[in-house]
Amino acid sequence: MNYLAHAFLSNNDTDLLIGNFIADHLRGNDFVGYSQKIIEGIYMHRKIDSFTDAHPKFKESKRLFYNGYERYSGVLIDIYFDHLLARNFNDHSTIPLKEFCDRVYKIYSENQTLLPKSSSNFLEYVLKNNIYYHYSAIEGIEKVLFHLSHRIKHGVMLNESIIIFKEHEKELEENFKILFDDAVKEFL
Repeated sequence: MNYLAHAFLSNNDTDLLIGNFIADHLRGNDFVGYSQKIIEGIYMHRKIDSFTDAHPKFKESKRLFYNGYERYSGVLIDIYFDHLLARNFNDHSTIPLKEFCDRVYKIYSENQTLLPKSSSNFLEYVLKNNIYYHYSAIEGIEKVLFHLSHRIKHGVMLNESIIIFKEHEKELEENFKILFDDAVKEFL
């Protein structure tokens, strides 16, 4: 699961939210300068990633993208699962998606001085493009995948995987629901 799911599973805890956001931008276990609760959020992010990667429905979903996107199948599923969460956010939250995004963005912005430079740069992109909210539309996902394709510079146009997503949308939605329900039980 990607950034939106990590934010959701932080359960409105500011420090867990910050730790979950910066975790992909930190290597190793040297977290000098961070509070114990932010460090807990970093480790939570890693636990969520491990949980997701090991889940049978995640593995099953990745296989759908092996033809042409095998190397990136995990990243694609992370992003498509965030799309399914955003699209069906009301099924998982009493807070509307827009309000949730605004609240999360506010916390990130108010704590930007705690973010590593790469997280701060990524936050600017998230805010400028309202990424979490636009995950709810397939056009938003296409834009994110297009930008990611240019950042990785491997000549693979990840946005073209939308064709596969649409072909298997029902199966992916069912897989996501099972995985996300399991993640909520595990982390909330």
